[in-house]
Amino acid sequence: MPIVSRLTLYSPPFIKLVLTAFFWGGTWIAGRSAVQEMSPLAVASWRFLLATLVLGMLLWRREGFPRWSWRDWLVLSSLGLTGVFLYNLFFLYGLQYVEAGRGALVTAFTPAYIALADWLLFRAPMSPFKAFGIVLATGGCLLVVTQGQPARIFQGEVGFGECLLLGTSLSWAAYTLINRKISMRFSPLAMTFGACLTGWLFLTAYALADHSLFDFSAATWRASAGIVFLGMFGTAVAFTWYSEAVGHIGSTRASAFINLVPVFAVLQGTLLLDERLGAGVLVGGATVIAGVLITHCAGQKSA
Repeated sequence: MPIVSRLTLYSPPFIKLVLTAFFWGGTWIAGRSAVQEMSPLAVASWRFLLATLVLGMLLWRREGFPRWSWRDWLVLSSLGLTGVFLYNLFFLYGLQYVEAGRGALVTAFTPAYIALADWLLFRAPMSPFKAFGIVLATGGCLLVVTQGQPARIFQGEVGFGECLLLGTSLSWAAYTLINRKISMRFSPLAMTFGACLTGWLFLTAYALADHSLFDFSAATWRASAGIVFLGMFGTAVAFTWYSEAVGHIGSTRASAFINLVPVFAVLQGTLLLDERLGAGVLVGGATVIAGVLITHCAGQKSA
């Protein structure tokens, strides 16, 4: 089991997790732009090809060429299947139907899934204080992405795209728990490289079968820029930092920062897409931050 360390506002894991949430917030904007001009399968394949190349070079320079057994590859393939292949199918196909800001709603449910599974499978402590923080952060996310009107969820505005995006939450929860289970066997960089490589193989095989991998007929610089951002910052950097955090502070506390993703997604959408921020978004953002801090204060007390 990984050693769970304490987390302060100025510690490297805390800073990296906030930046990871910022980058992942940007993936909703970049992904939404890219899938308007290219097939989701093609976008995902090129994204993870770029990430795999960058991570592979870093791994080779820092740790040397990996000599993994077939059992190691099988374990890493489970990361690639859940956190790369399935996640991106749900994520990018869902963004064909749902705008980026509202689509980020589903990330609010991920920490709840992870905390529940962590409690059930690994007997992680679940104090009332920690549970309250998770609920508070989730409620804040609902306010952010619904512009202060959570009732919209029950008024026919949740359709096929939203259902697809719910799959991202489940697949990422599975990825996080597998990540935690094997974090003592591989370094964060090695795990991320293995996940991206195996996930890229799944995505590329699917894209080739779909005849969409080399279809650039409608692509512009926006699609290219989106893929570069997704591959470099949304994957190579963010995935590695997230794996490091899971090893340092545990899966439940690390996943709590996913609540910040929709906040950053809405803020970046405001800046890049000229969307208007309402009072409900500001209140929701403050609620999310409060919930994340409460969750981690509770985690530190029980660590």
